[in-house]
Amino acid sequence: MHKLAPPASLLLCATLLLTGCKAGDPPAPSNQIVLVQPAASATATAGVYTGEIRARHEFDLAFRVAGKLAARLVDAGAEIKAGQPLAKLDPADLELAASAARAQLTAAESDFATARADRERYAGLLGKKFVSQAAFEAKDNAFKSAQARLEQARSQSRISGNQASYGTLSSEFPAIVTAVLADAGQVLAAGQAVFRLARPEEKEVLIAVPESRLAELKAAKTLAVNLWADPKISMSGELRELSPAADATTRTYAARIRIQNPPPEVRLGMTARVALNAASDNRLAVPLAAVVNQGNGPLVWVVSEGKAKPRPVKVGEFSEQTVSITEGLQAGELVIITGASKLVDGQAVEAKNAPLPAEQR
Repeated sequence: MHKLAPPASLLLCATLLLTGCKAGDPPAPSNQIVLVQPAASATATAGVYTGEIRARHEFDLAFRVAGKLAARLVDAGAEIKAGQPLAKLDPADLELAASAARAQLTAAESDFATARADRERYAGLLGKKFVSQAAFEAKDNAFKSAQARLEQARSQSRISGNQASYGTLSSEFPAIVTAVLADAGQVLAAGQAVFRLARPEEKEVLIAVPESRLAELKAAKTLAVNLWADPKISMSGELRELSPAADATTRTYAARIRIQNPPPEVRLGMTARVALNAASDNRLAVPLAAVVNQGNGPLVWVVSEGKAKPRPVKVGEFSEQTVSITEGLQAGELVIITGASKLVDGQAVEAKNAPLPAEQR
């Protein structure tokens, strides 16, 4: 039995398949999607300090007189108005002192009226030679003493009246209660603090500066302030106060940075960053992930005409999120910020704008 030869059509198809496939041909490249960010101008940053939002005017509020605290009318965090009652002392002793002073004033007025009448009568008798000069002078001295006691009683009465009004504690300025230092039932000495208040109209950032950075702080051209809770809020500041002596524990100098025109979102106690900026230059800022080093120095990948191109660069200062580029990059060039270590020169890519750091939260 003879085997049948394969049809000529099958042989032709097999030949075409074998000749059409060549070993080693690379697969057709596909466009890789990359996130890009334009290179932007950077400002040379001398240093960044973390501090706390504080009020410029902070003070303790206390009663002017001693007594038992009968009532506390506000709590910590309350926003108070000028003249608003905040706390009250037990009024019993203050009212008794004021009543005693009024009684002393009434007695002094009676003594003064008697001494004045005696002096006038003896003055008339002296003119008629019925009494001696010595007798008149005695009545005159008694009159002057009664007049002095009357003035003393009037002053004491006013003091006692003021002290009675001192039994209600209030502030002369609108403020915020930042701390409560006494409670109802406590016996207070005169001048003992009951509240700690802060006037909110002027806000500052309190930072601690090491002694090696004092010259840098004083020489800073500008001070940039932003909130840790909301980095989109950026404000300008200026150095208002620098402590002349270092803290005994931390060996740092306290510095107060005045915030210019703070928005309502800036509240006392918030955490803020203060950046000391030197004079601006031609440096550009790119994210940290955009800079790679494959053994031949730092480089970044840029997108040009739809293809990835490596660009050797010189780097400057590093910060928490960015690095400054001093040479090798032009402002506005699209820098690839993700997957830069896996790219090939000339590879076709599809660029997508990366969201801003604040939008990634």
